[in-house]
Amino acid sequence: MDELKEIVETNNKQRYEFSEDITHIRARQGHSVYVDVELEEKLPPEVLYHGTGEQSLASILKQGINKGNRLYVHLSQTSETAVNVGRRHGKPIVLVIDAKKMAEDGHKFFLSRNGVWLTDYVDVIYIKEHSKLEEQRNSNI
Repeated sequence: MDELKEIVETNNKQRYEFSEDITHIRARQGHSVYVDVELEEKLPPEVLYHGTGEQSLASILKQGINKGNRLYVHLSQTSETAVNVGRRHGKPIVLVIDAKKMAEDGHKFFLSRNGVWLTDYVDVIYIKEHSKLEEQRNSNI
């Protein structure tokens, strides 16, 4: 039990949580297997960010952002988080998503308990811009 408590408390992505009575542990958001994590439907901020690898950019700009083998597309509230996500997939690319327009057009958004925004699909028309990490660094100088 001590080891489980340590995992819940120290996981840098806050992926896990205990039930109120601390008799069960679960992921805060499912990735490829359905788990009822009691997602709350919410209106998103005006923009959200999606981090990916450079090798995926051409496909995304043609087909949009698909959930792949996950249950949802994962979006971040900050570009910094999206950069970190993108690094896991190679040379990072950050996509800026017009979440406000998506919501106005009827797309649903959910906010996981660890702050990840989730949606089913992001069509190309909602991708406002993209930038490579190097371009972001140059603009911050």
